[in-house]
Amino acid sequence: MAVASMHLGVWSWSRQSPELQTECQNGKEFCDLSNFERGMVVSARRAGLSISQSAQLLGFSHTAISRVYKEWCENGKTSSMWQSCGRKCLVDARGQRRMGRLIQADKRVTLTEITTRYNRGMQQSICEATTRTTLRWMGYNSRRPHRVPLISTTNRKKRLQFAQAHQNWTVEVWKNVAWSDESRFLLRHSDGRVRIWRKQNENMDPSCLVTTVQAGGGGVMVWGMFSWHTLGPLVPIGHRLNATADLSIVSDHVHPFMTTMYPSSDGYFQQDNAPCHKARIISNWFLEHDNEFTVLKWPPQSPDLKPIEHLWDVVERELRALDVHPTNLHQLQDAILSIWANISKE
Repeated sequence: MAVASMHLGVWSWSRQSPELQTECQNGKEFCDLSNFERGMVVSARRAGLSISQSAQLLGFSHTAISRVYKEWCENGKTSSMWQSCGRKCLVDARGQRRMGRLIQADKRVTLTEITTRYNRGMQQSICEATTRTTLRWMGYNSRRPHRVPLISTTNRKKRLQFAQAHQNWTVEVWKNVAWSDESRFLLRHSDGRVRIWRKQNENMDPSCLVTTVQAGGGGVMVWGMFSWHTLGPLVPIGHRLNATADLSIVSDHVHPFMTTMYPSSDGYFQQDNAPCHKARIISNWFLEHDNEFTVLKWPPQSPDLKPIEHLWDVVERELRALDVHPTNLHQLQDAILSIWANISKE
C-alpha cells in the first residue's frame, strides 16, 4: 500500500508499492480523480462496461476504476475522502488571506513580526515554522529587493511625458539618435562576489585576504558617443567634466560626428542633464547649430533609458577579463581606448 504524507492540507505520496506504481504509469490513480471523474467511472460501470473497458475509455488506471466503483457500491459516495484524513491544517484559507494582507501592508516585515501580528486575536497560535511553510505554500519567498534610483514625483511625471511624446517613434527614427554619456573606470575594482575556501583559523592568512585602496586607486573618466550606424569617438577627460571641457567636446567631436552621419540635418543628439551640459555656453552653442541637428530633450534621472550604458558594461567586463591587468592610470586609459575601438558594431 502507499504511504501518504500531508503538507498544509494537501496529500502527496511518499512511497508506493510496485503494483501501484505500475498503475500510476498506465493512467490516473484513485487519489488524483476529481468528483466529476469519479462520477464518470460509476456511470461507465453501471452502463455495463467492464473494468478494462472503463479504464480504456476514460484513461484511468484499473485500480482507480475498481476502487471508485467499490466505494460507491459500499457507501453510495463518489467524493474523495482523502482530504478529511490527517491533522487539520492550522492556517485555513481565511488565515492565508489574513497573512497575505499582513504582507501587502508591509513588504519588509520579518517572519517573527508576521507570526506575532497573525497570532493577535487568534484562538490558536502558530509558530514561525508554520508561518514560513504557509508563506511558501502561498508563493511568497524572502528575497533581497532590487536596487533602483530614487526618483521624485516631479521627475516621474517628466519621464512619463517623455515616454508619451516618443511612443510613436519608429525604429527608423530612433536610428537617427546619437547617444552620449560619461563613465569612470577604476584602476582597482572591488568585486563583492569573490568567495574563498578557508579554515576557521585562516581568516587573516594573506592568501585569504582581498586588498582595498582608497577611491579604487584612482580611475579614468571618458566621454563617448555612438549611434545605430557606428561607434563614435571616445574622449578621455583629464580631471572632471566642466562647461569648458564639455564645450570643447561638443565642438570638436559631436559636431563633426553629427554633420557626417546625418548630412540631411535629421539627426538627434542625446545627452543627460548633468550641470555641465546645462551651462549657458553649451545651450547657446546648440542654438547656433540647431539647423544642423536637434538636441533630444532628456528626462531627468533616466540612466536606465540610455543604450550606451550597455557599452560601458561591455568595456568593464573586457577590462576584468584582461590577462594582464593595468597597473597605472596610463595603462588603464590605453586599455579602455583599445577595447572601445574593437567593440563589434553588431
